[in-house]
Amino acid sequence: MTVHFIGAGPGAPDLLTLRGRDLIAACPVCLYAGSLVPEAILDHCPADARIINTAPLSLDEIIDEIARAHAAGQDVVRLHSGDLSVWSAMGEQLRRLRALGIPYAIIPGVPAFAAAAATLGQELTLPGVAQSVVLTRTPGRASAMPDGETLANFARTGATLAIHLSIHNLEYVVAELAPCYGDDCPVAIVWRASWPDQKVIRARLDTIVARLDPAMNRTALILVGPALGSADFDDSCLYAIGYDRRFRPQSADSPFAEGDGLADEGGT
Repeated sequence: MTVHFIGAGPGAPDLLTLRGRDLIAACPVCLYAGSLVPEAILDHCPADARIINTAPLSLDEIIDEIARAHAAGQDVVRLHSGDLSVWSAMGEQLRRLRALGIPYAIIPGVPAFAAAAATLGQELTLPGVAQSVVLTRTPGRASAMPDGETLANFARTGATLAIHLSIHNLEYVVAELAPCYGDDCPVAIVWRASWPDQKVIRARLDTIVARLDPAMNRTALILVGPALGSADFDDSCLYAIGYDRRFRPQSADSPFAEGDGLADEGGT
């Protein structure tokens, strides 16, 4: 028996890994975060699967359901939105499962920031502009922020910020970021990225609050940084003529002339 934690993606039912889909189709028990995971993903479950919406359950009740399946020798899929590595509450569940000796596996999913960037048609790391993406949030009732993890600190790096779970704190976000990025720094809000009713607002830090649609609450991602509005950026060296690399050695004297062709293509 294994509990398969599966990142169910940002919302579109087809933004699901093949491994995740196949496990959902094979497991007799499915626990899903009903407040965020679209019900269309449950169509992959077996017809006779026991399907449990964990939105109204406590952590103890969720673990009880898993323990019940474990006692019956039934595999479980545990569906969370996006990817499980951030803000999924997976860590506390894994801690309980380890204590109970219940096996588990983790299957990654498409994260919300990647879906939002795709919606915008945007690369978040542009040569000479930004080469880092910071995934962060503002303080909330469920989780406080460590002292050093402030928006102002992150803004000082010039990185692209992907600010989750914070649309209700938009005025605070602007106040924290404007002194570092400037009032004219581009901002994009993507609400329900990849869902059929997704909405996008592009603005500047000094205009975004006035542009916000009050209906865009929850499930909205705030992206901020110079890369969002830059058209005058350098080409990467990766495909540049004269750039010596393993897949394209520039001379017989190149250290890559006898290369094994195994280097990654990615990078700038």
